[in-house]
Formats: sequence, C-alpha cells, structure tokens
Amino acid sequence: MSYAQEIYQHVVEKNAHEPEFCQAVKEVLDSIEPAIAVHEQDYRNVALLERMVEPERSVTFRVPWLDDNGVVRVNRGYRIQFNSAIGPYKGGLRFHPSVNQSILKFLGFEQTFKNSLTGLPIGGGKGGSDFDPKGKSDGEVMHFCQSFMTELYKYIGADRDVPAGDIGVGGREIGYLFGQYKRLTGVYEGVLTGKGLTFGGSLGRTQATGYGLIYMLEEMMRHHNQALQGKQAIVSGSGNVAIYAVEKAQAKGMKVVAMSDSNGYVYDPAGIKLDIVKEIKEVRRGRIREYAEIVDSAQYVEGSSIWKLPCEIALPCATQNELTLADMQALHDNGCRVVAEGANMPTTREATDYALEKGMIFMPGKAANAGGVATSALEMTQNSMRLSWTFDEVDQRLQRIMIDIYQKTADAANRYGCPHNYVLGANIAGFEKVAEAMVAQGVC
Repeated sequence: MSYAQEIYQHVVEKNAHEPEFCQAVKEVLDSIEPAIAVHEQDYRNVALLERMVEPERSVTFRVPWLDDNGVVRVNRGYRIQFNSAIGPYKGGLRFHPSVNQSILKFLGFEQTFKNSLTGLPIGGGKGGSDFDPKGKSDGEVMHFCQSFMTELYKYIGADRDVPAGDIGVGGREIGYLFGQYKRLTGVYEGVLTGKGLTFGGSLGRTQATGYGLIYMLEEMMRHHNQALQGKQAIVSGSGNVAIYAVEKAQAKGMKVVAMSDSNGYVYDPAGIKLDIVKEIKEVRRGRIREYAEIVDSAQYVEGSSIWKLPCEIALPCATQNELTLADMQALHDNGCRVVAEGANMPTTREATDYALEKGMIFMPGKAANAGGVATSALEMTQNSMRLSWTFDEVDQRLQRIMIDIYQKTADAANRYGCPHNYVLGANIAGFEKVAEAMVAQGVC
C-alpha cells in the first residue's frame, strides 16, 4: 500500500462520520500519488501527509441571538484553520443549514491548495454556521452576526486569519461582522475581505469568482484551439458566482440558456436576461422561478436536474456534489464537452472520472474558482498599503492570476505524463508548494 493510500485509510478510520471531508482527501491524494512517490521517504520521515490532512486548529462554538419576536435562538459556529504554511489562514464563512464540520473541513482542505495555486501568500481555512439568513430580517441577521463575531474575533486577525464571504454571507453580513470585530477590538484592520467600498473593500471583489471562472475557461479553451464566442452554456446556481460568471460569459459572446437555485431551474432558449436575474436575486432576494413569470420565452422546471439540458459548456456554480455521474452522462450525451467548476467540489468523484475517461475538458474548482480568494488577497494587500486600486487594475491582476494558474496546472499535468488532466495538474501544483513550505519549517 502506498503512503497516500495509508493516509487515506487513516483519515477514514478517524473521520468516518465526515463523508465530504473523506471524499476531498481521497480525490486529492489519489491524484498527487505520482508527486508523492518522488519524495516518499522524505515525506514519511516528517509525517508530511499525516500533518497535511489534519487541521491546525478547529474551533466550534455556540451562537445565541434574539429574533424579532424576542425569542432566543441558538446556532452552532465553526472556524477550521487548516494550514498556515504559506501564509495566514484565508477562506470564507458559509451560513447555511447544511453547514457541519465535515463540509467545512473539506472546504478548508481544498482551500489550502487553491490558495497555493494563486501564488499569493495565503494559507487555507473555512468557517461558518448552520444559521440560515433566508427569510430573516436585517435586524435578525445583524444580531446573529454580532453574536457570531463575539466568539470568532478571538481567533482571527489581519496577520492570523482573514475570513471572507461564501454561501449566505454577502456584503450585508460582512458589514455586520466587521463592525462587531472593530467594536470588540478597537482595531481598524483588514481582518475580513469582501467589505464595502466605504470601509476597505476592493473594487472587483464581488465579480471576481465568476469573472475568474470565465478567464480560466477562456485560457483553457485557447490552449485547445477553441473560442468562447457563440458557445452555448448552462450555469447552475443564481448567487454571486453564477451571476457574474454569466455576466462575463455573455460579454465574451457566449449564450447562457439556463440558471437555477435550490428549488429548480429556468430555461430560456433566447438567452438569460441577466438584468432580470439580478433584480430577482440581488435586490428582491427572490427565487429563480420568478424569472419565468416575467420572461415569456422562459420556462421554469422544479425538482429536476439542470444538467439534462443540451449545451456545449457546463459551469456548476451552486454547491458541492450537485453534478452526479448520471448528470455527467446526460451532459456528454447531449453534446457537452467542457466543464469548469465555479463552486467547490460540485462534481462527484464518479462524475469527474467519467468526464476524464470520455476526454471531456474538465477544470476543477480549486483552479477554476480561485479568482475570488485571489482578489480577496488583493484586498488584503490594498488594506495593508492603505491604497485603493481601480476596477481595471484589480481586473487585470485577476486575469493574470487566472492565466498563471492555468499554466501551473497544465505544466504539472505535463510533467507527470498526463496532459490535459487538469484535476491531477491542479492538485499537484497546489500540493508541491505547500509541501515544500511545510518541510522547510520543520515538524510543527
């Protein structure tokens, strides 16, 4: 049994109740085995993999808060500080009923390698709560965020751990969290990213993950002698990542015909009218079905997979494990040949393997959706320098970072004899930098 296989078995034995985390570890360890084999004894001597799959710190805490009726509610909060070998912990906060330790450990583990790929000095972390902001008033969200930060502030800081937003945590939540951090510490620092522009936020941060996904897609297609112009795509989700992926895709001449939320999807053969989606999701905080009530050419389908629709390019931008083996088979049968992940691990292992076996062009999330955290790191830089860059300056840096990530991913795949296997390439490229830093710093 190889070193990587031994460690995976060890992870399963210790974390059998955490399926998402075990899934993420297996996916990474399987694909980096060729890189591990080159230095296997050296890595064994310092227990590199044993340390790499164990978070440096996991914090769990209760979050009591008052609702609008004066009733005390209690949620559970988390912060997983996974790896700080190359910089302070960096990763989002997720507020969603599905949040648990397994999901946050998987996200923090993946974040470590994603952040490594950006080339910026940031480690990996993730956090959040099982609190659901949907249907809550602004006052209730504020009370929850203030209580959440009252515990979290003890463990974060500009040079220690810099959280950002994720599912359920947008500009409103980040504002409340930052206000409470400042209130508790008396310090005005860049401890959170995704902040409002009036208090240290960066232009381009809102668009970064979605735009970065399309910049990666464009670079990948260019190396396969294809253009984005005229390509038909479907995008799952209708949150921040999906909206700005659609915006940039349409700017590049693509035709996006479908978007979704947790209830169902809308199909518009004339092409999604993004201004209407933005009004529904960003202003009214409504459901995607409302789109079909406004646009005559659209239809709404509830409780069915968006991936059954024909397309050339699929961009999963919703949540983990949303794209199954059956979905990938349907995509392939309907003519899809390109998948780029805008969400974190949205494709199951079986579906990923099927895509690679069929020769589909597949770019994993840790490379494809790294634009968000990269721009968060650019926000950190601006905060440290007390500067504010223009939108174009941030966007140009983002484009360069995404092109560089593609090159690192492709180079690693080529070095290990697997050209165009971007899953292997992204994992190895991210792993090698973290491994080198951990070895250099000794056993700690």
